[in-house]
Amino acid sequence: MRYHNITKDDMRNGNGLRVVLWLSGCSHCCKGCHNPITWDPNGGLLFDENAKNEIFDQLSKPYISGITFSGGDPLHAANRLDVRSLMEEIKEQFPAKTIWLYTGDSWEQIFHYSLMEYVDVLVDGEFMLDLLDVKLLWKGSKNQRVIDVKKTLKSTDPKKPILHCADYQE
Repeated sequence: MRYHNITKDDMRNGNGLRVVLWLSGCSHCCKGCHNPITWDPNGGLLFDENAKNEIFDQLSKPYISGITFSGGDPLHAANRLDVRSLMEEIKEQFPAKTIWLYTGDSWEQIFHYSLMEYVDVLVDGEFMLDLLDVKLLWKGSKNQRVIDVKKTLKSTDPKKPILHCADYQE
């Protein structure tokens, strides 16, 4: 797994103050993407023990709400297994911290992935420039959804996503 950046004290990529891991690799390559430098799965830096320690150091701070996996696409084939392992370790050490994940895939394509058991909130769907709305909460285009993964997986129909929040902050 490779990554481009680790952002600390981030307020734009999920509820509360968060640490954000910006992963390399994306096959969606959305027109108007805010982070095209992350598309190449061979770009960035190798995710190593130092990067992991940096994340865990941030997560140990009581004011950090959790971690957000972004990119690129954390669910790119080059990332998926390592992301799952990292999520599992985070939940073991920091069970109260939330995990958010951004992907260009749709919930209907990925709800069955085993790593979803570790995700609290998922922002799904490709960014679509013609549906851009800068007033949307936690997402860039109107087709994307902010999904409460825990509630959805516990529901009688886990294929049908339950939203985490409204599109606009009131």
